[in-house]
Amino acid sequence: MASSPRTVLISGCSSGLGLELAVQLARDPRQRYQVVATIRDLRKKEPLEAAAGETLGRTLTVAQLDVCDEASVAQCLSHIKGGDVDVLVNNAGVGLVGPLEGLSIATMQSVFDTNFFGAVRLVKAVLPGMKRRRQGHIVVVSSVMGLQGVMFNDVYAASKFALEGFFESLAIQLLQFNIFVSLVEPGPIATDFEGKLLAQASTAEFPGTDPDTLRYFRDLYLPASSQLFRSVGQSPRDVAQAIVKIIGATRPPLRRQTNARYVPLTALKALDPSGRLYARITHRLLFRWPRLLHFGLRCLACGCLPTRVRPRSE
Repeated sequence: MASSPRTVLISGCSSGLGLELAVQLARDPRQRYQVVATIRDLRKKEPLEAAAGETLGRTLTVAQLDVCDEASVAQCLSHIKGGDVDVLVNNAGVGLVGPLEGLSIATMQSVFDTNFFGAVRLVKAVLPGMKRRRQGHIVVVSSVMGLQGVMFNDVYAASKFALEGFFESLAIQLLQFNIFVSLVEPGPIATDFEGKLLAQASTAEFPGTDPDTLRYFRDLYLPASSQLFRSVGQSPRDVAQAIVKIIGATRPPLRRQTNARYVPLTALKALDPSGRLYARITHRLLFRWPRLLHFGLRCLACGCLPTRVRPRSE
């Protein structure tokens, strides 16, 4: 007798990775999943419904969810048949780049409210049911910036570092309840959202920032960041494929990087507890050897080196 499909709740499905992941799970050939794909603003549901196609209303349901609103979380869960979530995918998130002096505390708090506390709200809501059934899987879309800081991404990286520490700590306790935690750590993901974020940052004023810092941000960081997305950015499809494999694994990993090109950088940090090596190399590439940095990125972009990075197989 076939087992019942697992209920998968995914936040942030209006576009990009969340949309792609929801559709891939809903199209599972073995029909192992019943996907609840959530969107903060249901007026933006058309791309998701169009991508879902024949799975809509069968293996995929669209629901409203604002991870920053506890009432919205409770209402969303109340509409799930049986009220139980087998797999929670914390995908909703926002980005923020720019000089620290030009960012308001309110803006920083908003990033943490979505990226960190939004995930915490969902986990608090589904955890009692998972513990009662003694089974479950919590997937968290983190980032390589949750492992290593990147210049002018101070607040965003901090929100991802917070996720890493929180869920690594929680994972130890949850193993006693047969509940797995998986932190997925992509590098750049080539989406319209990322492009718009960098475009908006390029014209923002960042009041209170000194001229030198603004010049470093606009003339060094933004061009390098745009080139990095073009050269080594993964598609939402590739990252979603990696997450599908993690969800389908018998014993899911605690951490999984989806872009193999970042593994040496994170390994470098582990090998150098002082942190000086990573900081010095990154500083010199940006400030002293920018031509070398751009040359390497151009090689990746023009095809001198492979640009497509496929997720690791289980």
